[in-house]
Amino acid sequence: MKFIKKQNEPNEFTAWKLLANEEWQPSYSALSGHVKASVKSALMAEQSFLCCYCERRLVTNDAHIEHFKPQSDPSVDPLDFSNLLCSCQNQIKSGDPRHCGNLKADWFDDELLISPLGEGCAKRFVFTGNGHIRASDQNDVATLETITHLGLDIPKLNALRSKAIEPFLDANLSDDDLRAFIAGYLKKDAEHKLGEFWTTIDHLFGAMAA
Repeated sequence: MKFIKKQNEPNEFTAWKLLANEEWQPSYSALSGHVKASVKSALMAEQSFLCCYCERRLVTNDAHIEHFKPQSDPSVDPLDFSNLLCSCQNQIKSGDPRHCGNLKADWFDDELLISPLGEGCAKRFVFTGNGHIRASDQNDVATLETITHLGLDIPKLNALRSKAIEPFLDANLSDDDLRAFIAGYLKKDAEHKLGEFWTTIDHLFGAMAA
């Protein structure tokens, strides 16, 4: 889970909310079209096109706007941009296990859910060479609960992380080539995207490129 530094909401979203009047009030259910698309695009960009929870690559047709604190909570403003994230799995394909925002659904516990909006979030997780995710402190109940409630250690995600790790284990890479490969992976590309499972790669290999 990589720390997400929130940016300003898109101008289209702000302007749309300012259209509120006595006869119409903006609501999340009314959010649609280019305004909703602008919100989703802004969230994807501020996350460097990685899922807010598992860090899979986000693509427009396989991502959804996620309310970190659920809309079902009456104290939550569903249009509060500071509470919005972008998670993978827009639609569940047949046989595809649920995880991240889709598995989390309306579950929320301020004491047990690690937030990607918290600066120290990444340090609470560690990764193994075969793609598994663990709590850095096995007595950290919140991290253990977060892994469970978001499905971060399911076989599907473990396999995807393992596949992302594999190129860094190539015995044919020289030390210099490996360092250059790691450093390049941990930088944003020309489209301002970070590599999938960035925190996994940084945890396992980042020190080699320092």
